[in-house]
Amino acid sequence: MSKKDFESLKDRIEAIPLAEAKAPKMPIDVYLQEARNLYRWSKADQEKLQAVGLKYFEEFTQRMGALSYAQSVWVNNRFAKVPSEVEWDKKCEQAKELKIELERSFLFAFHEKPLLLNKVEEIKKGTRNADMIQDLSDLSSLGKANLPLLTAINFDESKLDQAANEATEISFLLAKARGEEKERSNLKIMRDKAYIHLKELVDEVYRTGKFVFSNNDNKRKGYFSRYFNKSKH
Repeated sequence: MSKKDFESLKDRIEAIPLAEAKAPKMPIDVYLQEARNLYRWSKADQEKLQAVGLKYFEEFTQRMGALSYAQSVWVNNRFAKVPSEVEWDKKCEQAKELKIELERSFLFAFHEKPLLLNKVEEIKKGTRNADMIQDLSDLSSLGKANLPLLTAINFDESKLDQAANEATEISFLLAKARGEEKERSNLKIMRDKAYIHLKELVDEVYRTGKFVFSNNDNKRKGYFSRYFNKSKH
């Protein structure tokens, strides 16, 4: 079972340095199929390969299973939206609408106050998610500091508290969503490490097979990657 294979090799896979966790240069399904083909081709030659120093051949199927499992876990989580992201999308849209409403009201109420208008214009410049959170907080503070001007246009004062509350709420949601995004990134890193772990063995089997059967073209042809060496099979 792939999960069992992954768990049995997990410590060694995790121990692979991040700098070595390179993404595959071919589709994983293609790579796994090539690895399976190589395993079937080389299994009968196992003793000959090991006789010249090949190690870990007995882990071949385990390493394939571990990569297959890590790939499946990453793919299944790659595009799926987690609850915090769904909630973030909903709250973010509401927050944007409130921000626009406050800016419009402030620009109207402060039309004779150049310094206040400049502050509103500065707030409007932010476009990132983090900017919006800070903008809502800043608008709430700016509005409360100049409440008489807003009262004069019959502005709903409760929206200032709403802005402050939403800034706090969505800041927590954003932090949670970013944490889950980091977790998703970790799944890809683990997939890449599982790939490297298998690749180390596959490359060594290729290299050793070419050496052992250097005078046997019929056997040697099975120790080339079809994906990268289409002219050699």
